Amino acid sequence: MGAPQSPLQRGDPAPEFVLPSASQEGTVALADLRGRPFLLGLFRGLHCPFCRRQVMQLAAQQPALRAAGVETVAVINTPVERARQYYRFRPTPLLLLSDPECRTHQAFGVPRAAFQSPDSTEPPQWPYRASVEEFEAARINPNGLLPEPTQPMAANAALNAKDGFEMEPIDGEIAASHGTQLVGHFLIDRAGTIAWRHIEAMDSPNSLCSLPNAAEIAAAVEALGA
Repeated sequence: MGAPQSPLQRGDPAPEFVLPSASQEGTVALADLRGRPFLLGLFRGLHCPFCRRQVMQLAAQQPALRAAGVETVAVINTPVERARQYYRFRPTPLLLLSDPECRTHQAFGVPRAAFQSPDSTEPPQWPYRASVEEFEAARINPNGLLPEPTQPMAANAALNAKDGFEMEPIDGEIAASHGTQLVGHFLIDRAGTIAWRHIEAMDSPNSLCSLPNAAEIAAAVEALGA
């Protein structure tokens, strides 16, 4: 197996993509967005309550970003029909794109945690060679959403219950196939070059679901000078 792909970084060209839109008809390509800066969020599926909250945060921040000349695009790891169904009842002004296979995440180099086999003799290297024991021992509580730091999978279940979110079969399928996909945010300039990035939990599973806040995004946009 070759070396894992590192996330794209500042100065790299954004890779081409063409994705179906959940918020409008047809598809959207990188070429359609070129010529103006945009913030691209690459999220897990609807099963992830932290991703759903981040989309809401970006929606709340969108007027300020648009005033600064920056559009906002959210790519959701779920089939377009399911994304349309969900956001029909929870409208958002964001441009929502669907990527049920996480191909865009992969193109931008956003890792998916891969667990080692029990008999592996290689030292763990999160997130590319993850130890099941390290993941099970992880405790998270981003933004104090939970009463106390909680194991990541239990945290998901607790927040989904709090939200009254009912998993549909396709949500379970996506979670089973892509549940360890990390989240990435990329600020892309007018020329299609990455100007800023934030990759979730590159250091440790204890940083899972810690996503950039409004102040971090605003600072990145200000530095861009859109």
